[in-house]
Amino acid sequence: MGWTDEQARSVLRGVFDAAVAAADPRVVLAQHLPDKPRGRCVVVGAGKASALMAASLEAAWPDVDLGGVVVTRYGQAVPTRRIKVIESSHPVPDANSEAGARAVLAAVQGLTADDLVIALISGGGSALMALPAEGLALADKQAVNRALLASGATISEMNAVRKHLSGIKGGRLAAAAAPARVLTLAISDVPGDDPAVIASGPTVPDPTTYADARALIARYGIEPPEAVTARLAAEADETPKPGSLAHAAFRMIATPQMALEAAAVAARQAGLTPLILGDALEGESREMGIVMAGIARAVRGHGQPVAAPALLLSGGETTVSIGKGPAGRGGRNTEFLLGLAVALDGLPGVWAAAGDTDGIDGTEDAAGAIVTPDTLARARAAGLDPRGVLSAHDSYGLFDAIGDLIRTGPTLTNVNDIRALLIA
Repeated sequence: MGWTDEQARSVLRGVFDAAVAAADPRVVLAQHLPDKPRGRCVVVGAGKASALMAASLEAAWPDVDLGGVVVTRYGQAVPTRRIKVIESSHPVPDANSEAGARAVLAAVQGLTADDLVIALISGGGSALMALPAEGLALADKQAVNRALLASGATISEMNAVRKHLSGIKGGRLAAAAAPARVLTLAISDVPGDDPAVIASGPTVPDPTTYADARALIARYGIEPPEAVTARLAAEADETPKPGSLAHAAFRMIATPQMALEAAAVAARQAGLTPLILGDALEGESREMGIVMAGIARAVRGHGQPVAAPALLLSGGETTVSIGKGPAGRGGRNTEFLLGLAVALDGLPGVWAAAGDTDGIDGTEDAAGAIVTPDTLARARAAGLDPRGVLSAHDSYGLFDAIGDLIRTGPTLTNVNDIRALLIA
């Protein structure tokens, strides 16, 4: 069939929504719960999905004496009856991030081997639950966090540094809860679904070291506060290492791959052949756009690696290297899409959507955006230079001006980014 712009947009939005729905805690959490405990059940957690995870746990265990505290992003709390919800800042921590971390740590003190701690962990937890290590102030962590966000470092690299500046991450939360059993239920937002990277792994052993953190600071040319330099050099109080934390277990309840498979089902229902390129793609956002444009041209011109009509799907987390110059408004998904649009240069029969499944691309109010064959033409008609906008990292502004942002509001889950290219 011939694809109209309206049809393509509708399918792309439906595919994105299907991916998000597959990671809804209300759908996936209950099936991963353990046997009900004999002793106390303390619930702690952090992340953009933690409040909805807590509410889902309360609904699944109405007859269990639950208590505890979770930390989520401002505006993403949901009503709970027994588990306290604290809101804090993302992507840079604030005073509530520190207060929330201290409340979580206090909740696991004085437990016994008969008690159960359920840790509800999801993406965003690194900033939302931020407890400065001994000798550091919150301002020190904020400065390093801002520098890492602008550096182009991957999420695993950022979290390797964060863990060595924290009093709760890198397995320290689980260590504090001993001898109680700790079960982590996690929603993955990181490439490879590494438990040690999700929210900086507060309940799992940490394979990274102070030397790794120092090397990353040097690699990205970050000039940290003096207290941070001293902390990393002293190598005091190393994080728990693999082989430790025998009282802690981990279960993944939703992942990027699960979301991509749900998106593929929606694509087939729309008459498209889906091809999942991977759930852990990383790299510079605009360069990823160039690569995806090349694959789309191969589908159009040669029927490879899949024949049209097709939907190319990928997940993972790209990065945006800001550098030291001024930057406009944008996120990694809109920057990817603008890079894609420039590389496609109006190629007919190709539409694309990309968005963060948490509903917030970077720090903006949109999850992502949609690219159409006439994106560049409409942008120029609005007085915008797409290449100039891309250089200024102002992709949000361009898509906002032409009315192509995807706004979902907070989804209360997070399985990283979903990118979809529809080739007719």
